[in-house]
Amino acid sequence: MPKILVIHGAGMNMRGKAQIEVFGPMKLAEYDKHIRRFASEVGVKVEIYHSNIEGEVINRLYSAHDGGVDGAIINPAGFTTGYPALTAAIAQVRFPTIELHISNPARRGRVSEIATATRGVVTGFGIFGYRVAMLGLLENLAAKK
Repeated sequence: MPKILVIHGAGMNMRGKAQIEVFGPMKLAEYDKHIRRFASEVGVKVEIYHSNIEGEVINRLYSAHDGGVDGAIINPAGFTTGYPALTAAIAQVRFPTIELHISNPARRGRVSEIATATRGVVTGFGIFGYRVAMLGLLENLAAKK
């Protein structure tokens, strides 16, 4: 069973508490519940990680590189722009990474720098985007075999 690391970036712990008009009322624990359900439905093992600290996210990616992770999904949130070390870390790991956003940052004039290092980007599909990203990773992994 493929193992996918899901990373929640800076500020994700504020979901459902702030900017509800943009991201909706769902709190991070509810995101995680849906993510685990999607993982079960599509047949992947999932590990969920959150940090507001760039270096911790980079360290988690590097440990995943050596730790049997087959792919990653990152919602960079506050790390979307201005974090070149995180972008470089994503480019350095051996597994494909999909960037995900619940909303569509482009509608707010934001252009992701993280996207330059990821295999693909899923934006604007709400919580369902995590399922889409998992399916995309599975297709990518199957194509490598």
